[in-house]
Amino acid sequence: MAREKAAVVGLGYVGIPLSALLASKGFDVVGIDVALGQVERINAGKLPLKGDEPGLAQLLERVVKAKKLRATTSFAECRGRTAIFVCVDTPIDEQKRPNYQNLESAVRGVGRHMSKGALVIVESTLAPGTMLGVVAKTLQKESGMKLGKDFKLAHCPERVMPGRLLHNITTYDRVLGGYDAESIRRAEAIYSKLTKGKLHPTDLTTAEVVKTAENAYRDVQIAFANEVALISEKLGVDAYEVRRLVNTCPFRDMHVPGAGVGGHCLPKDPWLLVHGGREAGPKLIPTARAVNEAMPFHVLDLAQSALDELGVSLDDAVVAVMGGAFLQESGDVRNSPSIPVIESLSCARELRVHDPYVAEIAGIKVTKDARTALRGADLAIFMVAHKEYARISPAMLKRLMHKAAVVDGRNLFSYEKMKKSGIVYRAVGKAV
Repeated sequence: MAREKAAVVGLGYVGIPLSALLASKGFDVVGIDVALGQVERINAGKLPLKGDEPGLAQLLERVVKAKKLRATTSFAECRGRTAIFVCVDTPIDEQKRPNYQNLESAVRGVGRHMSKGALVIVESTLAPGTMLGVVAKTLQKESGMKLGKDFKLAHCPERVMPGRLLHNITTYDRVLGGYDAESIRRAEAIYSKLTKGKLHPTDLTTAEVVKTAENAYRDVQIAFANEVALISEKLGVDAYEVRRLVNTCPFRDMHVPGAGVGGHCLPKDPWLLVHGGREAGPKLIPTARAVNEAMPFHVLDLAQSALDELGVSLDDAVVAVMGGAFLQESGDVRNSPSIPVIESLSCARELRVHDPYVAEIAGIKVTKDARTALRGADLAIFMVAHKEYARISPAMLKRLMHKAAVVDGRNLFSYEKMKKSGIVYRAVGKAV
C-alpha cells in the first residue's frame, strides 16, 4: 500500500516537529515555506530552531536521510497530497487586530494547487470565526471546489511550547474542529497516530474559541500573580511566599509572577479571542494584557531604584541584561520582555546582553559567556530563568561586578543572601 501523502505549510516551531513526526509515522511528507534558508537547512537535515528541543534534531535528521521528508518553496507540491496542514504564524497588528497576511497567502497557495478529496487542517491559532469566514471561503474561491463535497476542512490548534515541542505533540490531548463528520473522522485517523493524548471532536468555531480561551486564561492567571506581586512589594512581603501559602488552599492555583510575558502565543492569542468576541465587549482580558505588558517597565523602575541607591546615573553605568529569550532554555525572542528593557537601557554607558541561545536581540550582539557580561558591571538585570543562572552565587556577583546591583525578574536569588553579601537587590514581588 502506498504511503499517505501530506504537505505541511509553514516550517517553524509548529510545522517542523509536525513534519518530522508525520514522516516518522509513515507519511510521505513535503514541507513548504517561503523562506529559502529554512528550506535548505531542513533538506540538509539540520534543525533551524534555536534552543534545547529534546529529540527533535535527531528525528529530523533521520527522516530527511530516509527520504521521508523534504522541503520546498513551491505550493505546487500540494497537488496530490491527501492531507495538507497549515502552520503559519498569525500575529496581531498595532491595533491588536488579527494580521492574516501570512494565513491568507498560505491558504491561497493551497487552494490553487490542492487536489480533489484533500483534507486541509489548520493548526495556526485563529480568532473565532476565521475558519468559516476566511479559510473556507478562500479555499473554495481559489480551488473552484465545494467544501464538504470536494474537500474536507478541520481545525486542530497547536499546543506546543519551545523546549517541549515533541513532548507536547506526542502526549497532549488535541481538540479537533471539523466542518462535518467526515472531516473529523479523517483528522482523527491522522492525529491518533501522532499523540497518546485524547482527541476531542467539535465544530470549527468552538475549536477556535477553545485555543484562544486557553491561552487567554493563562494570561489572566499570570496577570493576577503579577498584580499580587506589585501589591506585595508595597506591603513589604514576599509574593512567592504568598503564592506558596495561597496554594495550600484546595482549588487554588496561583501562578508565578515575573518580569513579563513573551512568546508568540500569550501576547496575541487573548487579542484574537477579544477580536472574535468583540460584540460582547470583553473587559477582563484586555486588562490582564495591560498588566502583563507593563511588567518589563516595572523592572526598569526597579533598575532605576537600584541605581539611585548606588548613586550611579544610567549614562554612567555598565548594565548587563541576563537573558534575551522569552523562555528559559530557548532561543525564541518573539515578544520577549527583554526587548523593551534592552531598548530602554540604550543610553547606558555600556549595555551588555547575555543569553546561551540567542545571537542578537534588539540590535545588540549577545555574549555567550555570563562571566564576561557580569565582569565590571554596575547593574545586572535577570530577565530569564536559564539553568546556568542557578550556578551564579551572590559571592560570584560581588566578585565579578563593579558596584553590584541586581534586579531579579525571575526569583533566582535569596533576598537574605543578596543583602548579606552587600549587593543592592531589587526583585519583582519582593520588598526593598
